[in-house]
Amino acid sequence: MVDPSPDRPALRRPVRAGWVSVAMPSAGAPTAAMDGWWAVPDDGEARGAVLVLPEVFGVNPWVRSVADRLAGEGYAALAINPFWRTAPGLDLGYDPAGLAAGREHRDRVTAEQLLADAAAAVDWLRQHWGEGGLGCVGFCFGGHLALIAATLPAIVACCDFYGARVSSFRPGGGPPSLELVPRIPGRLWCFCGDADPLMPPEELAAIDAALSAANGGTPASDPAARHRLILAAGAGHGFLCEARTDYSPTAAREGWAAMLELFATSLG
Repeated sequence: MVDPSPDRPALRRPVRAGWVSVAMPSAGAPTAAMDGWWAVPDDGEARGAVLVLPEVFGVNPWVRSVADRLAGEGYAALAINPFWRTAPGLDLGYDPAGLAAGREHRDRVTAEQLLADAAAAVDWLRQHWGEGGLGCVGFCFGGHLALIAATLPAIVACCDFYGARVSSFRPGGGPPSLELVPRIPGRLWCFCGDADPLMPPEELAAIDAALSAANGGTPASDPAARHRLILAAGAGHGFLCEARTDYSPTAAREGWAAMLELFATSLG
């Protein structure tokens, strides 16, 4: 478990956490497995379960801390490694070397692989937590992947934090991932910084238009909308992560609170 930093609130409840393996029989080898970090409230009483999708840096200490914090809020949380095919145990730092290595593995992930990974994680959660709709949250490339995972029927509430290039790209090729929004059965909230160089105004406008259209015309900026676009004023890329240079305490606090609001009103 990651120790609280001065910028990271202490866990609200005691947590049990550790590494697990998620069987991947669809990968072509009966022993194939995806690594993940599993965090649960210490008393075993969870109000819901959440799938966590990491940045290109893998299931590193910060991503594990996200799962731990969710468990501290009463959720069972499974952070999976979508790079397991080329980099089992990927755990990189937020430096140029880590970014370069992470991008190499990112570029080998396809949308189809991610859906297979998420489906296997859903099955694993069904076995180890129970039935019921699941939450999903992803960051950076994991945010982009979270939008894709949100098309699964089991995902009833999804948070995409600064998932770049959704309006122009789909991992592995094909139409932009943003075109999947009409197929999302649950709720999708997209969190972006309005000073994020990786998400220019045209990208934010495309996300806003797609979410608003899927809402039947209700603006994505409407707090009552099913799909929402939440902009953090003055925030850059990676604003939720204390280990990144663009960390914004105010935007992180507000984004975390909004995510918990979505899960509280959708899961359980």
